[in-house]
Amino acid sequence: METNILTTLSLTDIFDNLTETQLQLVAAICEPGVYKTGDVLLRENDDTDEFYVIARGSVEILMDPMVVGTAADDKIEPIVLTQLRQGQVFGEVALVDQGMRSATARVSRDDTRLLRIPRQRIMLLCETYPELGYKLMKNLAADLAFKIRNTDLTVRQYQLMLSQAMEKK
Repeated sequence: METNILTTLSLTDIFDNLTETQLQLVAAICEPGVYKTGDVLLRENDDTDEFYVIARGSVEILMDPMVVGTAADDKIEPIVLTQLRQGQVFGEVALVDQGMRSATARVSRDDTRLLRIPRQRIMLLCETYPELGYKLMKNLAADLAFKIRNTDLTVRQYQLMLSQAMEKK
């Protein structure tokens, strides 16, 4: 087992409070890979079910603004919602709902190292080892709650900026 995978997992909030043995079990199902700037890992509206842990480098999360009503003939670049770095995860909503991707994930730095974890494997691990599953799902819920709160704050800031811009007109 590669020590770097264990180290990365142990420093990732979603795997917080897992024992050494539980981390080794998760590490055994990880698929490490190295990516370059511009590599697209997930596409908005695609139907995929893996999630990723960033071991090194960075990934930007993008949204297509045309999804929220921009005219089809306008050519608008995707909007960068956030930049994720070492120890952060993305694509984890697929563990919960297996739905379509809500955003695109694109590598933003050369030599970015990621751990890909397929949903089927992590769910089997959680079912086989319920204590591991409980800890992981509890951490996942905390991670998603944090992201929802941040998104809510961002939306409120955009609403405020929009209302102020409208008042000036």
